[in-house]
Amino acid sequence: MFTRQIRLVGIVLLALFMGQTGAYSAPQDFANVQIQTEKVADNVFMLVGAGGNIGVSVGKDCVFMIDTSYAPLADKIKAAIATVSSKPIQYVVNTHWHQDHVGGNEYFVKAGATVVAHENVRKRVSTEQFVKLLNKTVPPLPESALPVITFSRNLTFYLNGNEIFIFHIERAHTDGDAIVHFKKSNVIHMGDIYFNGLYPYIDISAGGSINGMIAAVKRILLLCDQNTKVIPGHGHLSNKAELQEYLKMLVAVRDRINSEIKAGQPLNAVIATRPTRDLDPVWGKGFMKPEQFVTIVYESLLNEKSH
Repeated sequence: MFTRQIRLVGIVLLALFMGQTGAYSAPQDFANVQIQTEKVADNVFMLVGAGGNIGVSVGKDCVFMIDTSYAPLADKIKAAIATVSSKPIQYVVNTHWHQDHVGGNEYFVKAGATVVAHENVRKRVSTEQFVKLLNKTVPPLPESALPVITFSRNLTFYLNGNEIFIFHIERAHTDGDAIVHFKKSNVIHMGDIYFNGLYPYIDISAGGSINGMIAAVKRILLLCDQNTKVIPGHGHLSNKAELQEYLKMLVAVRDRINSEIKAGQPLNAVIATRPTRDLDPVWGKGFMKPEQFVTIVYESLLNEKSH
């Protein structure tokens, strides 16, 4: 399933910049997507399709959902959730603003859900955004799809016998990232701060940074023990050991490129040296190619240096 997801995740970056509500260039891809449901803990599940991994908590109170993937997949997602709970979907938490995590918001709001997100997510999905990586403008979501509850630092839900702690991470994947920690179940949903087995996309245009990603992963690792289940934004269900390997990769790439910057090397020269070549066989098989990731890290470090 993981190999298939790597192939499908290639849709993510393309569709993200095709617009939040507009037509998709490859609807047949969505038609063929199957939503896989994996039990993570007692009453926590992970749904895997073509977009970001969805987290679901079920129980006596309601269905609590993390992210909504792409709009064309909403019917399939709802059907998958119905196989594990007959309760209504009451809350949806968006981990950040990207379309493969918020695209289904409007559908689930119309079905009765309330959308919750960091305040920066609402700011971004309610206004036009420009994404430098592909030189694309992303239109806002419709009013009905916007988060109606926002937070600045953290928020806690007490639902389905769990304490669900949500907290903001600054300037990591974006400037509006939220981590969702199911404390009783020992499950953490990291959104796109964690691309398991893949070089991550860091949205510098939306306030993301390589150092923020590293700081975020270090913070999450402090919450993990050997039994913690980690739901990444993309990739298979994970754990502390795999997250530690991801951190090592991020630090290694950051440090190598930072050394080149200190030596005065321009971006094209850094790319030519292939600073990630020993890491590419493990991390470079996704949609984010090594040279793209090197470019993002280089630009992120330059941005931080200039501030």
